[in-house]
Amino acid sequence: MKLNIALLAGDGIGPEVIDQAVKVCDAIAKKYDHNISWKPALTGAAAIDAVGEPYPDETHEICANADAVLFGAIGHPRFDNDPSAKVRPEQGLLKMRQKLGLFANVRPTFTFPSLIDKSPLKRDRIEGTDLIILRELTGGIYFGERGRKDDGNTAFDTMTYQRFEIERLAKKGFEFAMKRSKKLCCVDKANVLESSRLWRETVQAMEKQYPEVEVSYEFIDAVAMRLIQWPKGYDVIITANLFGDILTDEASVIAGSMGLMPSSSVGSKVSLYEPIHGSYPQAAGKDIANPLATVLSAAMLFEDMNMTNEAEEIRRVVNKSLAEGYVTEDLAEGGKSYKTSEVGDWLASNI
Repeated sequence: MKLNIALLAGDGIGPEVIDQAVKVCDAIAKKYDHNISWKPALTGAAAIDAVGEPYPDETHEICANADAVLFGAIGHPRFDNDPSAKVRPEQGLLKMRQKLGLFANVRPTFTFPSLIDKSPLKRDRIEGTDLIILRELTGGIYFGERGRKDDGNTAFDTMTYQRFEIERLAKKGFEFAMKRSKKLCCVDKANVLESSRLWRETVQAMEKQYPEVEVSYEFIDAVAMRLIQWPKGYDVIITANLFGDILTDEASVIAGSMGLMPSSSVGSKVSLYEPIHGSYPQAAGKDIANPLATVLSAAMLFEDMNMTNEAEEIRRVVNKSLAEGYVTEDLAEGGKSYKTSEVGDWLASNI
């Protein structure tokens, strides 16, 4: 099969971890007789430096015409530390989500047998955890009306949702639930927020279309607690943009490292695959960043392309690297560690 993949390395450690995912994908392509055409493009701070825009039109054209997008990370401290900056790398990410219609962020959370005791949570609480959080990605408070008034002394951000935005995300959630344990949890704050009442009302109306799925409704604050206390109690979670942003980062500690968790952002035409970690600028250029989340994101890409064997091959070799201790310094705990590029080479050669 021929695949046309847009390659957005981004900022910080993005280029380094993306390079390792490319090595792994090329090894898979060689083994399974595929042809991958990589189309590099600028985004984030790198794009601002080059053309003054975090998501240039040229990048959008490359992404829109691709079969999938493999993405690294964006962000740079010089923007984080400047509240007055008019153009920011993160604006490129929001613009990309809107223009590509990436409405559902899919974040799996699972444990690795060889790393179960590296998690800050107790083994009996997390062993066997296997859940998916679907975060709505193009609506809510990040895209609502915002501003300042009273001479700048009052600020406001508005959480706005339309029914169709909730329906399309919930549909994805129900579809995932049907393929898994047929359990779906809608997370909201319906006791306080009108937008959350619309969420609950909309999902309740969809239940009859999926009679086999057991649906529950929980408040965001309660889920934030229970997700740590008993993550195995959840299977598929759907929630709004802001709530999902918080819950998915919270869930990432279950596996023991943010450097391990992959994700996808699903659109109607093209989907994007990226690690859940940030650009980690302190490590940029040092060849020490953990590339496994990016590599596992590539596995999700193959899975969504109905290349199940290829996806499983990537997951197998990642588990092998963890079991045999061929890892970067964040997982070595004082033992022997390997460079980012060395881990990528090892994964590719083992494929």
